[in-house]
Amino acid sequence: MINLHGYGPRLLEGALITVELAVLSLLLAIVLGLITASAKMSRSRAAHAIGTLYTTIIRGVPDLVLMMLLFFGGQIGINAITDQLYAHFGWDIFINVNEFVAGVITIGLIFGAYMGETFRGAFLAVESGQIEAGRAYGMGPWLVFRRIRFPQMMRHAIPGLSNNWMVLLKTTALVSVIGLSDMVRVAAEASKATREPFTFMIIVAAVYLLIASVSEWGFARLQKRYDVGFGEVK
Repeated sequence: MINLHGYGPRLLEGALITVELAVLSLLLAIVLGLITASAKMSRSRAAHAIGTLYTTIIRGVPDLVLMMLLFFGGQIGINAITDQLYAHFGWDIFINVNEFVAGVITIGLIFGAYMGETFRGAFLAVESGQIEAGRAYGMGPWLVFRRIRFPQMMRHAIPGLSNNWMVLLKTTALVSVIGLSDMVRVAAEASKATREPFTFMIIVAAVYLLIASVSEWGFARLQKRYDVGFGEVK
């Protein structure tokens, strides 16, 4: 039996933090991705320019650099604002940037750009004839979106969504550099204390592999659901 030297409960807590971080980051990334896709497909030049600038910056700067900038730079920016509030109004306010919140925001921002490209391509893949048919039947814009455009967009988006989720899941390991006690950080601390890095890191790898395997199964089921009605006629 593997001897974890009492680090078992902390590893379990770290694994739960990793899952929570990944899921919340995914939700934020999906929201930002839909907004970004809408902006890049908008007729508004300003909206298109903002969406393009956002995706260009995110895809051009390494994830670790962005995480360090947002965590440490964000704290400096907040401190500068609170100092000004104290100087002008006498408001003594202190806001500490939480590592978990910073991790969710950073990873969500990073993958919001990638999700934006995924959703944009999926929206463009929906046949315009079906949307026109929905309008011809008297459907309003919201009903067309809910009954026709969104379901068919998701059918095209799920493969890209699945790939982004897998990369996002592994990116959560970066939060250990900003002090969050996730699974990787706990394993690193245990490795240093016990001098058994292989024991703890193989457990971390196995947990990530388990989450990824369950995720693949879930996305396959989701793809099958959205593919209903689009099978080959035999």
